[in-house]
Amino acid sequence: MNISFWLNGVCVSGEAEPDTLLLDFLRQKGCYSVKRGCETANCGLCTVLMDGKPVLSCSVLAVRAEGHKIITLEGMQKEAEEFGSFLADEGAEQCGFCNPGFIMNVFAMLKEIPDPTEEEIREYLSGNLCRCSGFVGQTRSILKFLQYKKAQKEGEE
Repeated sequence: MNISFWLNGVCVSGEAEPDTLLLDFLRQKGCYSVKRGCETANCGLCTVLMDGKPVLSCSVLAVRAEGHKIITLEGMQKEAEEFGSFLADEGAEQCGFCNPGFIMNVFAMLKEIPDPTEEEIREYLSGNLCRCSGFVGQTRSILKFLQYKKAQKEGEE
């Protein structure tokens, strides 16, 4: 079946079997930031944004993307680099395997909750698993990133 949708701002199309997962289709299209982790929709590694909302691409059929806007980390390089430096500064990126899905969820959270509390951050990101570290460094990096963005915004006013 032929499907077409917007991928990182570019209209793409291709053939997909009815049982093809969005994760596999995106990787075929060169989006290697989308990772396969648990294969049970529990780890968050495969998170992408569909029309601005986070979805687990390991549990969404590719045909469901028809006509939608899909964003992967490849489509958010500037934002990812900016936030990624905060992750690195806090020692929260050890192996980096979970970072793409984590970063996608952080930006989805910030759209939904512009000024989250530490508790809201933990709750929102509870579906992201990291096998290298606890989430203390990740949480610290988000809080410092929020302070930085707030100071940046105040400087513009």
